[in-house]
Amino acid sequence: MAHRRSQGIKLYLTVLYVLASCHAVTLNDLLDRASQRSDTLHSLSTSLSHELDSHFPPIGRMIMPRPSMCHTSSLQTPNDKEQALRVSESDLLSLARSLLQAWADPLLLLSSSVKSLPHPAHNSISNKIQELQDHSRNLGDGLDILSGKMDPSSQYISLLPFRGSNELGQDKISRLVNFHFLLSCFRRDSHKIDSFLKVLRCRAAKMRPETC
Repeated sequence: MAHRRSQGIKLYLTVLYVLASCHAVTLNDLLDRASQRSDTLHSLSTSLSHELDSHFPPIGRMIMPRPSMCHTSSLQTPNDKEQALRVSESDLLSLARSLLQAWADPLLLLSSSVKSLPHPAHNSISNKIQELQDHSRNLGDGLDILSGKMDPSSQYISLLPFRGSNELGQDKISRLVNFHFLLSCFRRDSHKIDSFLKVLRCRAAKMRPETC
């Protein structure tokens, strides 16, 4: 009984320490960390896209779905930095969180499909997909903390359900094309997330808009 009580006290103190640490971190620090993580996320997705390009058949580019068919395309987002600068901080964070959450299931599909991917570097690709998932979760946790420190409207998340099947295709070409397409959509969205967070960081630091 005493051992259980001791464990309970330790857990309670750990939770208190984590909560105290979160409150001690400034908004600027949180934005810096989130921006660094989002930059890593986008760089990793770009690296993965280039790796896939090294073994992608020409016909694949002809049958690749259009970007407008990405499952997140229905979300209205700023088209460039100037538009992003006109969007409120809470709305920018809400958009970033909505995009990130929309990729939980698709990243699971990519992770489960990579072993059957007809690509000579599928082991390296598998490791990078795992990194994408880890960075996405960490960034999501950071953005949850950020939203608690900002306007309540930043906690609103647009639901963008992924309606793809549980597999990427039966034949080699289909698997490669659909894998590449999903990854290209993620790369596009990770760039948006990174851009929105950089604008937020810039505003928090009270930098001039043209330097954002």
